[in-house]
Amino acid sequence: MTIDLEALYIDLHQHPELSFQETRTAGIAAAHLRELGLEVEEGVGVTGVVGVLENGDGPVVWVRADMDALPVEEQTGLAYASTAKGVDPSGNTVPVMHACGHDMHVTAMIGAVEKLVAEKADWTGTLVVLIQPAEEYGAGARAMLDDGILSRYPKPDVVLGQHVTPLPAGVIGVRSGTQMAASDGLTVILHGRGGHGSRPHSTIDPIVMAAATVMRLQTIASREIDPQGVGVVTVGSIHAGLKNNIIPAEATLELSLRYPNDQAREKVLASVERIVRAEAQASGAEREPEIHTLHTLPATINDEDATARVTAALQRALGEDAVIDPGMFTGSEDVSWFARDAGVPLVFWFWGGVDPTRFAEAAAAGRLNEDIPTNHSPFYAPEIHPTIEVGVTALSSAAREFLG
Repeated sequence: MTIDLEALYIDLHQHPELSFQETRTAGIAAAHLRELGLEVEEGVGVTGVVGVLENGDGPVVWVRADMDALPVEEQTGLAYASTAKGVDPSGNTVPVMHACGHDMHVTAMIGAVEKLVAEKADWTGTLVVLIQPAEEYGAGARAMLDDGILSRYPKPDVVLGQHVTPLPAGVIGVRSGTQMAASDGLTVILHGRGGHGSRPHSTIDPIVMAAATVMRLQTIASREIDPQGVGVVTVGSIHAGLKNNIIPAEATLELSLRYPNDQAREKVLASVERIVRAEAQASGAEREPEIHTLHTLPATINDEDATARVTAALQRALGEDAVIDPGMFTGSEDVSWFARDAGVPLVFWFWGGVDPTRFAEAAAAGRLNEDIPTNHSPFYAPEIHPTIEVGVTALSSAAREFLG
């Protein structure tokens, strides 16, 4: 039996599910893994799936794909565009889209497992397949680990993973060392004193306080970090007030912070706290602001020796020119928790999903940012072919490098 990977991808794209709600996606992935002969367990770390294929003595290789979607309304115009709705953690009904390519990740994983099963006579060892929930929350890997996967399944000798990205289709991006930045998500609550919009002098306006804080936070990256370094401070959400003539009592900011290492993390976090508290004091706030951590993700660091082996395997499978060093990405991932908790090497790479001609034309015109949608964009959708085939080849080839 040959799995129709294009049909699988289109089905997953049309039926995206939010983090920790991926029951349909998990069921489909689990069914395919069972068809391929793996021992499968569902409901691991809430909605995760684990499949195990034992094929004699040898190394244990963990391969991981994430499966959650985002609260984004798709605007690609594709015939198979998502029109799905979901309910977010706050109880709001929101549009849902696979704007980060996790549908492609699951599809390539199923294809890679199918290929490895067909080649069982040529390798020995144990393959452990992780279909992970809630990567977008930075919580899914931790949930699966907290559910005991290191003690319940064969412990890995290496962890492998991949992510589709706006590179030309057919291109693989991998590097040793820091591949993706560390990240913290913060919620900041600024406390003011509410009152009537006509009497601002009797209030302490948290909206003005928030505006000043947002502007001052931008100086961390522009004035406190070495221009040759890496640091991102993004305020992605501001919530305050319900009516135009009421000054509210508080304002809430949600921040996304990115950095390449622990030293930079400490500096940025300290700067954020200093600025938040100083702006509250400058506004005459009678109550200290609150700073809460939503999540912390470590840097995604590729092991040097394991990355050299994977790079060589990818070059053999796809050609030397197809494998590049993409530099460090300032996005963040939770895949490294698997390798960190197990104390084993990690190799995580990117593979392209953009039509090469379209990419080349945009690059030549200096319009990559304008013409090539990136992950999390409502216009983001990888080319189905050859993205699926390259993802299958990359993941199966990397796994075979360690399985022998």
